[in-house]
Amino acid sequence: MEAFAILEPQIGIAASCAALSINRAGIYRARTRLARRQWCTLPRKRRPRPPLALSADERVVLLLILNSERFADLAPAAVFAILLDEGRYHGSIRTMYRLLALDGQSGERRKQRAHMAYAKPELLAIRPNEVWSWDITKLKGPAKWTCFHLYVILDIFSRYVVGWMIAARESAELAEQIITDTAHKQHIVPGTLTLHADRGSSMRSKPVAALLVDLDIGKTHSRPHVSDDNPYSEAQFKTLKYRPDFPARFGSIEDARAHCQVFFRWYNTVHRHSGIGLMTPYTVHHGHADQLTEQRGATLMTAFASHPQRFKGLAPKPPTVPTAAWINPPKKETETPEIIIRSLNSSRLVSQSH
Repeated sequence: MEAFAILEPQIGIAASCAALSINRAGIYRARTRLARRQWCTLPRKRRPRPPLALSADERVVLLLILNSERFADLAPAAVFAILLDEGRYHGSIRTMYRLLALDGQSGERRKQRAHMAYAKPELLAIRPNEVWSWDITKLKGPAKWTCFHLYVILDIFSRYVVGWMIAARESAELAEQIITDTAHKQHIVPGTLTLHADRGSSMRSKPVAALLVDLDIGKTHSRPHVSDDNPYSEAQFKTLKYRPDFPARFGSIEDARAHCQVFFRWYNTVHRHSGIGLMTPYTVHHGHADQLTEQRGATLMTAFASHPQRFKGLAPKPPTVPTAAWINPPKKETETPEIIIRSLNSSRLVSQSH
């Protein structure tokens, strides 16, 4: 750089950079950084007070007005309008904002509703009839703005639809009816089931809450505007509505019931669900999964013995049913899911022995 400093005043920047093989852009960047550094260290002149600015006493009066009990929760524009309607003027809206900013009050001044913190539901099922998920969806009726309401209760471990109902309206009384009938049909032992739902009016109604207390069934709810908290019901509704035979509209409530009877029979007994080892929900719900897994394994071993080269020498294994079904599994776990499941099983065996 010393040689550049000697040559540059005599032959210029471009010629000096060419002679010394220096990138000219680097010289410009270095000079720009130096100029900025020098500018920042220069003492700044104090801005003179504007001649039309409020005096110190006027600023105190206006700040007291803005922070008074009457105007503390109002925006400066509203304060300005109210004072103007009363025949008073203490400063413009911009002056009010500037004065509040100098006093550190430029944020939201109005009272805001403090939303309660909703806990994330974390539910675990390691066998059928431990956790149910239920929801209500709408089926379009024959005319515009008409619809029917489909109530569905789903077991999250087996994906088995344990109960469903179609009604012309959504109500807490109908929700009570389907929950009671389904619990009795599945022979639910008090204290062994948790019912999960979103935050719909029927789900959070007092009659449903009282019913669950009487049946000794635990309940949880999704967080507001979080569809991931009720994934099993949402996925089941998508399977229903994305079927090729699902109509755009139903001609009557009887048509809707007839369609759902066929669908849920297919869903429970024919549909091979990818989330449960490509088995039907009926097979898993009624405890036939292990037997079917062994049968599938024997079939695969027979195929492997006949043509091992097709499997590249690796014995194939059938898809297995997951040992647990979670709603929002904990992200930070000190124990693995297998350890948690084993501890839950052992504690239940001890409680049953006592």
